[in-house]
Amino acid sequence: MISVDEALSHLFALSPPREAELVPLRAAAGRVLAKPVSALRDQPPFAASTMDGYAVGSSHAHPGAVLNVVGEAAAGHRWEGRLGTGEALRIFTGAPLPPGADRVIIQEDVTRSSSHITLNSDLESGTHIRPAGADFKAGHEVSAPRRLGPSDVALLAAMGIGEVWITCQPTVAIIATGDELVMPGEAPGPDQITASNIFGLAALAEAEGAKARILPIARDIEASLKSAFSLAKDADLIVTVGGASVGDHDLVGAVAQAQGMERAFYKIAMRPGKPLMAGRMGEAVMLGLPGNPVSAMVCGHIFMLPMLRAMMGLGAMAPSYQEARLGTDLPANGRRAHYMRARVTNGTVTPAASQDSALLSVLADANALLVRQAHAPAALAGETVQILPI
Repeated sequence: MISVDEALSHLFALSPPREAELVPLRAAAGRVLAKPVSALRDQPPFAASTMDGYAVGSSHAHPGAVLNVVGEAAAGHRWEGRLGTGEALRIFTGAPLPPGADRVIIQEDVTRSSSHITLNSDLESGTHIRPAGADFKAGHEVSAPRRLGPSDVALLAAMGIGEVWITCQPTVAIIATGDELVMPGEAPGPDQITASNIFGLAALAEAEGAKARILPIARDIEASLKSAFSLAKDADLIVTVGGASVGDHDLVGAVAQAQGMERAFYKIAMRPGKPLMAGRMGEAVMLGLPGNPVSAMVCGHIFMLPMLRAMMGLGAMAPSYQEARLGTDLPANGRRAHYMRARVTNGTVTPAASQDSALLSVLADANALLVRQAHAPAALAGETVQILPI
């Protein structure tokens, strides 16, 4: 058995970043920017009023001053002219400031009579002007790689960017194996159960930005597994669920190797999830997960998601662990790292009473995995421990 860190090193070696594609900005949200982008002009491109009021020269902005209103400017409609001595311009929020003005008096601070205004005695002190380039200057760079959230997309739009280079989405083909399985909505036989973890794994992959396909269930015969692998051959990552152990009905490893898989490793010193394999099959990476529902989902968080992030150009990074206070005493751990289903509340983590790897209800109630390293000594309530939010 190898450690989780050793397994991740192998998996990252199998998962280089995918190529990039040029896409419209509208299609870039949630995906990974592959090349840096530079702003085409300053934002704002001109000094602009931040309030409705009157643009004036600050040398004239004193209580009681009477100014002649010479025109009007609105957002998208500048006033073509220059303010002179004793002049003011009616201006609205977002309008370009005219030459000769360096302050905006808000409309509440003036009294208007026909084409003249009188400044009130209690003027606000602010200029109410947003300078040109206050947000960013032409050439401002958004670096890559970077997953683009809504705020990033808004920034790129303001920079004048219509298209961006984005890392191509990895495609994930997910194959459940076993005669005991039926799909949700089908009537199970007396010895059958409903396939569940493939749907959770697909949701994990899609939430990370990949494209997931759930293939037909592969039965415990070589022909069925071969057919499933043939359907998955165009994927970047093939994830099998179940059949990765060494029992008489666990055929995945043997069939995969017969199909040309170059195995990188088999078996991880962790629980849940010991019977896990990986390798390369043609142009695709294969990740063979255990069949127990919780085991497959935990391995999805620990291994599949980091692989997908690496494929999307975000780097070869292990899951991002955090710290929390332990809410209960724990005994010493054994020789395998233990990823315990747990709940974090106000910074305190408490493991679930049952850690049975078949109990999806426990996993669904968890919001973190409490990580116990191999051979970790007993821990007392209040100690700091590692967690992985899920």
